[in-house]
Amino acid sequence: MRYFGNNIKLFVNNRLVSYTDEGHDEAPVVIFIHGFPLNKSMWNNQIKILKADYRVITYNIRGHGDSDTGNDSFSIELFVNDLISFMDVLRIKKAALCGLSMGGYIALNAIERYPDSFDALALCDTTCRKDSPEAKNKRKKTIERIIKDGVINFAGDSLKNLFTPDSFTTKADEISSVKKMILNTTELSLCCTLLALSSRNDTCSVLNDIKVPVLILVGAEDTITPPDYAMFMHENIKDTTLQIIDHAGHLSNLENPEVFNHHIKKFFDLVYKDQLIIDQTIDKSFLREFSDKIMMLLSFKPI
Repeated sequence: MRYFGNNIKLFVNNRLVSYTDEGHDEAPVVIFIHGFPLNKSMWNNQIKILKADYRVITYNIRGHGDSDTGNDSFSIELFVNDLISFMDVLRIKKAALCGLSMGGYIALNAIERYPDSFDALALCDTTCRKDSPEAKNKRKKTIERIIKDGVINFAGDSLKNLFTPDSFTTKADEISSVKKMILNTTELSLCCTLLALSSRNDTCSVLNDIKVPVLILVGAEDTITPPDYAMFMHENIKDTTLQIIDHAGHLSNLENPEVFNHHIKKFFDLVYKDQLIIDQTIDKSFLREFSDKIMMLLSFKPI
């Protein structure tokens, strides 16, 4: 049985997962994977745009939002296992993935290990590269600061890196929302996820093996995973489209949602064009049949 709506709770491998599920039963499935240290609510705007034509699912990665942390050591491989188990419980055999930053790391690892489970990828403000020694050291120091000072200072530092300077005057609501997401994440989950990010494997060597269409989106002012990283993936994946989003940093879907949404809608419509045409034909025939029945009722005159 499928449940519709926001903040649905589901047990997957004895662990509670929180997710949102919108759209038609028979529509193509698009699963959104959030970045660190955020949660599924970062995709609310994208759900609104896509749910008329797609079954759109967003979920909280373990330890984020109100998904359980569990007892396993965090890793990108574990997050992929969670994703596949989640799809199995929902009886989703195949889907498109859209992942931002950490969500992109998960998507790339998933397509490497389970290539037959996905129709397409949208990789947003992410990279195939593993952490450099300098980046690992920076994450280690961040963990130490979180343990010593708590989450508040970490949230302030994160916002400066996630958003462009202009957004602090033009995107006050988005910044407030992201800050709330960070503050609602436990110190344990933050530290465990930072360790997982620092120990992730490089996936650049498998880019040439990706056989599905790929959309690469990146904010023009992203300093965490800059456009050069996106260009590298674009040059090494066979079937890719690259779009650089102006007036956006690392959270391009929040800073320039109009442009971001235009590109993902256009991409998924192209990937699923044959299926969408069939769905629209069915809908129109149903409407014609329904209309005919109404006209028959209206024209009926009792004796």
